[in-house]
Amino acid sequence: MTYTLNSGIKGTVNLSSKQIQDWIESYRVGSKYVTTVGKEHFGLNPELVADFKVHNEFSEQREYVAAIQQPTVASKPKEQLAEENSQYKTLIQVECKCGASYIEESAYKRNKWGCKECGDIVFLDRKKGMVDTEKGKAWYMTNRYFVER
Repeated sequence: MTYTLNSGIKGTVNLSSKQIQDWIESYRVGSKYVTTVGKEHFGLNPELVADFKVHNEFSEQREYVAAIQQPTVASKPKEQLAEENSQYKTLIQVECKCGASYIEESAYKRNKWGCKECGDIVFLDRKKGMVDTEKGKAWYMTNRYFVER
């Protein structure tokens, strides 16, 4: 796997199929990823990773994912697929200085988001963390005050 940090630094690490699956899950939820590669410990913070790429298109992991997804997608109704995918969504509570306040769904936990009312950027408030909303727990994002990045 090759990854690029937000700073532009690129890195490469050889991960097994299981390690790749674990990394993708860590990236999706925004939790730090630590594993052992050979005799060395390797850690990666998904919040600092701009993008990543799994190189081997013939790897076990990709074959496994392709084998599972193709038959199940074709055999399930759209409503069931939408319901299953919604469990992997992350809720975001947006509070913008323009006065907008709403809840959005995202496939990933994000550090910044664009306000749908005015287009300004709102930032994740890590100190406040998750807040209770009518749709459930949501990450709090705002630009009403300075947020430490």
